[in-house]
Parts: sequence; structure tokens; C-alpha cells
Amino acid sequence: MSTSVSIRIPDEIAKQIDEIAKETERSKSFIIQKAIESYIDDFSDLQIALDRLHDPKDDKISSRELKKSLGI
Repeated sequence: MSTSVSIRIPDEIAKQIDEIAKETERSKSFIIQKAIESYIDDFSDLQIALDRLHDPKDDKISSRELKKSLGI
């Protein structure tokens, strides 16, 4: 099932969506849906990272320690 949503976007973004849709031979709805899905995934990852950062029980290591453990 899907839901219809109406939004207003700046003309420049609309133009970019049109261009991407033409280049990929996909609908504008498909492009917008994928962009929203990507944003939601990124937001979820950010939220998890922030939760871990603020959890006093979660061990933290410095970037120097991380590089050393990775052999960089």
C-alpha cells in the first residue's frame, strides 16, 4: 500500500529531480521515494551514533587508538 503526499519544493530541486528521472529512466516519484529512504537510513544511523556517544556505559576510543587497531 502507498500514501500520496503533497509537498512544495524549490524550483531548482524540482529541476534536479526531473534531470535525474530522465537520466535514469525512472519516475520522479521513484527518485523522491529513494531520496527519502536514504535520508531515513542516514538519520537512523546518526541517531544510533548519538545514542552510543551519550551512553556512559559504551566504551569510547580515540581516533589514534582506532587507527592503531586497524593498522593505519
